Amino acid sequence: MTRIFKALFAIYAVLVAIVSCIIVIPAYLIIFNFFPKTSAPYSAHKLSRFWAKFLFTFFFIRVDVKGKEKIKPDQAYIFVCNHRSQLDIPLFACACTNTFRFLSKIEVTRIPVFGYVVKKLYITVDRKKRNDRAVSFDKMKHSLLQEKISVILFPEGTRNRSQEPLLNFKDGAFRLAIETQLPIAVLTIFNTADFLPADAFEMKPGTVCAIWDEPIETKGLTMEDVPALKEKVRNILSGNIEQNRV
Repeated sequence: MTRIFKALFAIYAVLVAIVSCIIVIPAYLIIFNFFPKTSAPYSAHKLSRFWAKFLFTFFFIRVDVKGKEKIKPDQAYIFVCNHRSQLDIPLFACACTNTFRFLSKIEVTRIPVFGYVVKKLYITVDRKKRNDRAVSFDKMKHSLLQEKISVILFPEGTRNRSQEPLLNFKDGAFRLAIETQLPIAVLTIFNTADFLPADAFEMKPGTVCAIWDEPIETKGLTMEDVPALKEKVRNILSGNIEQNRV
């Protein structure tokens, strides 16, 4: 496809996103202001899944996620995946039915109205403040252990804009899994950056693909096992990415 077509398609996609925001955000506001606090996260997640499917439908992008049967809908997980594109976020909403919370950058909450929704929907962190990182970590533990709501973390810490398949991993997701003794579920995303790259204003239709691996149990592990657990997850992701390239 020509770059002109991809640029025009990106403009169309932006318009779709804006229109969908106008439709969906009032629904989020109703949920967070009038629904019971115990049920609001679940209702909001259903809305998020609807929004994600709506976007992919009008982006003319089909979502192909294999291994969904490996994820128990009533189990709280620490979800981890690689991250190369903004499409990874709606893709994850389509990848499983479990209610979950992203760990979002505090900067997103400064966007008028949308920032309010993000603050209510997810857990935010100011990565420049050590104390705020600790508070966010405790909120994730509360979400997992008290509310039984899963958490998703990108172990690379940011979008991978490099030519390498993966960036260096942070310890957070693995410390969280061990402290809560809950399983890690790994989703490998293969090609979202082909459809919405981080370094260019372009987009195209097609099929995005991802695959779940068997969740990794952490019961009995201690903080001394963080490096080995991190390496195990990295090997799963890198192995899947390499296999998909062949």
